Amino acid sequence: MRRNHVGPAPREHDSEHGWEVAHFLGGTALDGARLAGFRDRASVGLDMQVLPQPVVVVVIGLGDASLTVESATARRPLRSFVASLSPGPARVRGEHVECVEVCLPPLAAHAVLGVSPRELDGSVNGLEDLWGRTARSLREQLTDATTWQERLALTDAFLARRAVGTPPVSPEVAAAWNTIVARRVRVAGLAASFGWSRKRLWSRFTDQIGLTPKRAAMLVRFDHAARALCAGENADTVALACGYADQSHLHRDVTALAGCTPRALAGRSTSAG
Repeated sequence: MRRNHVGPAPREHDSEHGWEVAHFLGGTALDGARLAGFRDRASVGLDMQVLPQPVVVVVIGLGDASLTVESATARRPLRSFVASLSPGPARVRGEHVECVEVCLPPLAAHAVLGVSPRELDGSVNGLEDLWGRTARSLREQLTDATTWQERLALTDAFLARRAVGTPPVSPEVAAAWNTIVARRVRVAGLAASFGWSRKRLWSRFTDQIGLTPKRAAMLVRFDHAARALCAGENADTVALACGYADQSHLHRDVTALAGCTPRALAGRSTSAG
């Protein structure tokens, strides 16, 4: 389970720190969704700090092994879970882990989850708490499948069915999210650019995305900064390139979202192992 995939186009199977990693070779039914399978091939165990990122993460555990998910507010053993647009880091531990991971852009998550992202309240939730018997049935199908590509194709088809007939995110909210991701305008000017009042945009955006526009912009900015820091860039360069007012601003956001300093984040592995 990796925080991001950065680098050359993935092969069907990669090996990373004792893990078998399978990437979905077909195009996904949902725009922007990413699917991958993970198996602890060398029984190295999983102990990974997961950084906040601008996607909703769904992890579907296979077999009987469970994961222990620790956040700032709870510690839960879960076979499968949904991590919303979290305001802080989480830690995931487990033994003999085998799972399918889905990274959903917020615009797609609104349709797939079946609840308003606001209801997830920036937390980690058991998948069965959201989907009930449907989640158990999907997990059993994936466990019984014999290849990673079959598992990932089953998952993709399931997500597509979930999204059929659900109300889409409003065009204004979708445009606001895409503008924030592209970092083309200051958040203060978003509502005016759509002819909406600030109150109306903040309410609709928070209901359909799960964060206020200001928090969403903070998360997107942090995601760019975390990638750059982990790639070895220095804090001064990162602060300037990612739109922070200064290095102190970068330091505050990294401390709030990653629970450590920029220097410590730069030295941290974000891969499983």
